[in-house]
Amino acid sequence: MLRAAGVGLGDEVIVPAFGNVEVTEAVIRTGALPVFADIDPVTYCLDPLAVGAAVTPRTTAVVVVHRFGRPAEIGRMHELGERHGLLVLERGESEAPRDEVAQRRERAAFLDARLRGVRTPDGGDGHTYQQYVVRVPGNGRPDRDAFARALQRKGVDCRVPVKTPVHRLPDHRRCVSLPETELAADETLSLPMGALLTRRDMQRIVTACNALGGLLQPAF
Repeated sequence: MLRAAGVGLGDEVIVPAFGNVEVTEAVIRTGALPVFADIDPVTYCLDPLAVGAAVTPRTTAVVVVHRFGRPAEIGRMHELGERHGLLVLERGESEAPRDEVAQRRERAAFLDARLRGVRTPDGGDGHTYQQYVVRVPGNGRPDRDAFARALQRKGVDCRVPVKTPVHRLPDHRRCVSLPETELAADETLSLPMGALLTRRDMQRIVTACNALGGLLQPAF
C-alpha cells in the first residue's frame, strides 16, 4: 500500500513502536524513514496528539495499527491526515464472528468485575477482546515478569504481548522519548481469552491473580 501510494526515498512515515516490527520493516523496504510516535495508554494505539507532534515537512503517511481488539481513534487520524496532507493507512486485526465476539465480551465482563490488583482493559469503542490485556502496576518490568511467572506456576497461560518496543530493538534503535510505549511494554500482560475458556477456567484466573494482586505493588 505504501509503494502504491508513491511513498519512497526521502519520505517519513509515522508508525507505532509498541509491537508490529513488520510495519517498521515495510516502511524501510520502500526506502522511507519510519518515525516512531507514542501510544495512547488506554487503546495502545497511536496517540493522535503524538502523531501531530511528529509531523514534519517530509511526513507523507501514518500507519495506524489497531491493538488487542480495541480500535484506534481513526476519525481523529483522518482529520490529521486532511490537515497535513498525509496518507492514513490502517493495519487491522482479523475479524471474528459476532457470536464469538459476544462470548469474549461476556468473559471480559466476568474478569473485569472480579480481578483485583491489576488494571483491567478499557472496554470502550467496540472492544472485541482479541486479547485481554491487563496492567500489573509496580516498579516496572521485574514486577510484571514476576507476576507472570507466578501465574504460570499456578497453571494460568499468560504472556507478555510486547516484550521490547521496536525503537529499543538493535536493528531499529532510536533515541526518542516514548514514555507511554515503554511503560506499556513494562506493565502489560495478556491473560487467557478464548472460546474454549470455561467459567471454571476464568475463576481459576481470578483466584490466581487476586492471590498475587497487591503483593508486587509499591508500598506508600
